[in-house]
Amino acid sequence: MDNCKLCPEDEWSDQKNVACLKKPIDILLFQEPLGTLLTSLIIMLHVFSLTILLIFIKYRETPIVKANNRNLSYIILISLMLSFLCCLLYIGNPIKLTCLLQNTSFNLLFTITVSSVLAKTITVLIAFNVTKPKSRFKMLLKNKYSHMFNAFCFTGEFSICLYWIILYPPYPAQDAVSKPGILILYCNVGSHVLFYLALGYNSFLALLCFLVAFFAKKLPDRFNEARHITFSMLVFCSVWISFIPAYISTKGKYMTAVQVFAILASSTGLLGFIFLPKCLIILFRAEFNVKESLYISS
Repeated sequence: MDNCKLCPEDEWSDQKNVACLKKPIDILLFQEPLGTLLTSLIIMLHVFSLTILLIFIKYRETPIVKANNRNLSYIILISLMLSFLCCLLYIGNPIKLTCLLQNTSFNLLFTITVSSVLAKTITVLIAFNVTKPKSRFKMLLKNKYSHMFNAFCFTGEFSICLYWIILYPPYPAQDAVSKPGILILYCNVGSHVLFYLALGYNSFLALLCFLVAFFAKKLPDRFNEARHITFSMLVFCSVWISFIPAYISTKGKYMTAVQVFAILASSTGLLGFIFLPKCLIILFRAEFNVKESLYISS
C-alpha cells in the first residue's frame, strides 16, 4: 500500500491490484460480425447504385430518362455511390486522415445529392406551371442553371467544412471513462457546433426539397417524379431526425454503427424512391416508356 500507483489511462488494475493490464478496446472493426455486416451492406448498395447508373446510361435516349434530367440524375447517382463508399471510413482503427474525411466527405456528398434533387424538383415544377413560350422562367429549365444552383448550394456546405477542418479539425481520440474497464477509440469531431451546423445545412436543403416536391406532387406526370421525391425526402428527414438522439445516447462502436446506418438508410431512401420505379418501367414496362405516356395522369 505504501508503493501504490495509478495505472495509465489505457490500462486497469488486475484482480490482485499488483499489475496494470491493457483495457479491452471498443472499436468497430471490419473482421467482427457487426463490421462485416455493415461492410457487406455498403458494397451491395454501392453495386446496386452502380447498376442503376449503368441502366440510365444504356437507356439515356428513352423518354423516361430524358424527361427526368439525365445530367442531374447522373450526378445524384454518382454522389450516392460515393456516399455508400464513404461509410467505409467509419470502420476500422481511426487515424488522422480518416477522421478528417469522415464527416466532411458525407456532408459534402449529401449536399450535392440533395441540391441536385432540389434542382430536379424545381425544374419539374417550372416545366408544368410555366405555359408562356417566352417566359423568363423557361430559362431556368436549362442545364447550366441547374448546375449553377448546385454550385451555389455546394459552396455553402464547403465553406462550413473548410472552416471546420482549418480551425477545429477532427482527430483520433480515446475515451476511458464512458465504459468502465473498456477503452473506446473514436474520432473526435473537433467542434460539435460545426458538426451539427454542417448536418443542419443538409437538413435545411432536404426540408426545402420536401416542401417544393409536396406542392408539386399532384402534377400530371405518369412517373410521379415529384411524389417520389416527396417520399424520399420524408425518409431522409425522418432518418436524420431520429439519428440525433440515437447518436447522443450510444457510445463506442455502436455510436459509429448508428452513424453508418443513418447514411445508408437515407441514401437508400433516395435511391429507392427516385430511381427504382423508373428502372422497373425501363426494364419491365417498356410500353409506358414512350413520350405520350409522360403526360397521362397515373
